[in-house]
Amino acid sequence: MAILRLAPAALSPACAVVCFPCRPSSELVPRPASRSALVCLAATPKVPLPIASPASLGDDPSKWDPAECDALLRGGEQVASVLQEMVTLMEDMEMDGAFQHVAVELVAQGVIGKRVDEMESGFLMALDYMIQLAHKDSDDERKSLLEIIKQTVLDHLTKKCPPHVQVVGLLCQTEKKDSRHELLRRVAAGGGVFKNEKGLKCQIPGANLNDIANQADDLLETMESRDIIPDRKLLARLVIVREEARNMMGGGLLDERNDRGWTTLPEAEVNFLSKLVAIKPGKALERMIRDVMNGKGEGADNIGQSSADSPSEQEHLAGVSGKGSVSGNKPRPVRPGMFLETVSKVLGGVYASNSSGITAQHLEWVHQTTLKILQEMAF
Repeated sequence: MAILRLAPAALSPACAVVCFPCRPSSELVPRPASRSALVCLAATPKVPLPIASPASLGDDPSKWDPAECDALLRGGEQVASVLQEMVTLMEDMEMDGAFQHVAVELVAQGVIGKRVDEMESGFLMALDYMIQLAHKDSDDERKSLLEIIKQTVLDHLTKKCPPHVQVVGLLCQTEKKDSRHELLRRVAAGGGVFKNEKGLKCQIPGANLNDIANQADDLLETMESRDIIPDRKLLARLVIVREEARNMMGGGLLDERNDRGWTTLPEAEVNFLSKLVAIKPGKALERMIRDVMNGKGEGADNIGQSSADSPSEQEHLAGVSGKGSVSGNKPRPVRPGMFLETVSKVLGGVYASNSSGITAQHLEWVHQTTLKILQEMAF
């Protein structure tokens, strides 16, 4: 019988404390250079880890923000405490190899469950940083353990969220389109307990499709209002979730619940759409859309200033079809969520006026092609 033993020295608080230049080295315990002596082979989490993680701090500690360093240090101390408690609980366990990862997950559930309400804001940031270090060290055992802890924390936090927020998280982790549609159907029907592809039972909450779409749209608006998109993969997933939830509602594209009450369409997206409708559908048009969705050309982030510096510059800003800008200000970059929103709004107007024809077919092609590109970006 294989014995599961966690060497306390390997997962001591010293492993979790990261050395920062903003504090004297005498106050910190240096991180051991050797690999972790964790003997258990923890399994990969059953659910793919969400990608909504804190951004990388970079490789140069001298450029880190002091507030982030302090939050990371406090979070690292809590991670070390969690690891130490897990070591204490598991050091006397005897378990067959097939059940070693189950034991790790159960212990993580118990330890995290007691601490989840008291965790520092930098806990997940510290976990992410430690996972990056484990990956650089090619330490798969340590990385797997840290990922299990992270997934356990996210699971506990998810349970505290409203049902429609939980569903958005589940959909963002579901790669296959058919699986997302099946999940949406079950959620709209009230949820319940179902078996997944591996035969395991899982609890799916019930939620309103409109609430799901609005939640995804709120997150999109928050991300797209920034000058720099922090995570385009997550952005693409949220756009897909919003569009698929809206499409599944009774009225589809023309459902009145999808009407945000716009009186003026966003300038940057209208400019770009006017270029697209002037080009025949094909590889060239698809390449234009792909570049903008990936943050190139009209979709490039505003790394510098978000508006023109002087009236003389504003006079030369392009508007619709090369004409002067209506607002006189430099348009914001084209954003995937806002672009599809604009296409849907224009397409809805075409259908409502009963003037559908080649323009409607062209817009439908743009809409479907954009979704296909975002699907490739998202997963």
